[in-house]
Amino acid sequence: MKRRILTLGLAFVLGTVVDAATAQTLKTVKDRGSLICGVSQGLPGFSNPDDKGNWTGFDVDFWRALAAAIVNDSTTVQFMPLSAKDRFEPLKSGEIDLLSRNTTWTLSRDVSYGNFAGVTYYDGQGFMVRKSLKVNSALELNGASVCTQTGTTTELNLADFFRANNMKYEVIAFGSADETVKAYEAGRCDVFTTDVSQLYAEKLKLTNPNDHVILPEIISKEPLGPLVRHGDDQWFDVAKWTLYAMLNAEELGVSSRNVDEALKSNQPEIRRLLGVEGNFGEQLGLTKDWVVRIVRQVGNYGEVFERNVGTSSKLGISRGINRLWTKGGIQYAPPVR
Repeated sequence: MKRRILTLGLAFVLGTVVDAATAQTLKTVKDRGSLICGVSQGLPGFSNPDDKGNWTGFDVDFWRALAAAIVNDSTTVQFMPLSAKDRFEPLKSGEIDLLSRNTTWTLSRDVSYGNFAGVTYYDGQGFMVRKSLKVNSALELNGASVCTQTGTTTELNLADFFRANNMKYEVIAFGSADETVKAYEAGRCDVFTTDVSQLYAEKLKLTNPNDHVILPEIISKEPLGPLVRHGDDQWFDVAKWTLYAMLNAEELGVSSRNVDEALKSNQPEIRRLLGVEGNFGEQLGLTKDWVVRIVRQVGNYGEVFERNVGTSSKLGISRGINRLWTKGGIQYAPPVR
């Protein structure tokens, strides 16, 4: 009995030590003065470097918002390009602080790799084909060869769709997105399948983008979002409330253009959001003006969406269900109060 009590006590102590060791990300980032970020190997509109190595995109701006909130400098971000297959291990091992890399939130990933800090982009899997095939629907793809990427949810969704519709297909899988799109353009397959947002991005890489069309069917739910390690509740809170702050800012009409004027607002929701009232930033381990920093340096959710992937960007994607709930979409953030 004494031995059992001793064993349980030792396990408790060890568990406490492990929890204390993992719950240090915010302090580590503050001490380091920068964030280390897991991103894609190059996906226009989401995370993509230019010829000088400067990263831009929808996922990149989430990182920059975190940096603005924590160290008041949205440029203090180090980027680590990761393949779809190898993206999770650097998060678990502590090589990166957070993974923001067009990653779908699923049960197995949530349990195995970390906590998803919300949905930054509601997506779904689709298909791209050459216009010369004269295909108008994914239901006309019986017998097609399909290019896809390994290490993604895409392969499983593909199998489910063709099986459910009693159609045959040949899958041709590759280790990276670049290999996949190059194989498709070279004619090694009839169809390219991945998340619709990625199809828009990869289409830009083709020699003649206008020769290809994205079919109308969406065959899966792909809620994309940033992922943090298990065991650090404070860091999890900071990550998810950074997203919620950007959504709430858009809903309340606070943008990078008017944030300084908004600080004078008498509206209680705006005053709480911007730290004029309450101690919400301090509760997160940040400063009162953490949201002001985010919006001033990076923008609200709508600004980030529009400049990176929206209708005024090269991708030209409609907001669709990523509109705010007040505008007919499903993007919704808990209140700051």
